[in-house]
Amino acid sequence: MVRKPVSEARYDLAETLNRVRYKGERIVLHRHGKDVAALVPVEDLELLEELEDRIDLDSAREALKEAEKEGAIPWKEVKKKLGL
Repeated sequence: MVRKPVSEARYDLAETLNRVRYKGERIVLHRHGKDVAALVPVEDLELLEELEDRIDLDSAREALKEAEKEGAIPWKEVKKKLGL
């Protein structure tokens, strides 16, 4: 992974984006020594989003199992208790 100052990336943005797009590089941008953003190929972003979706789905399945095991409060009852 490459680190690059924001000011340098701003100066040669087209070249930086080409490195990400065509060479598949991941570039972390930093300002004053602190990482502030990352440029990654779209394929990497799509993979990350797919992984997040899988994690969310696993969490939802676990919540449903727990609700089946321990029971759940009907939505109407929850709304009534909250005054909605």
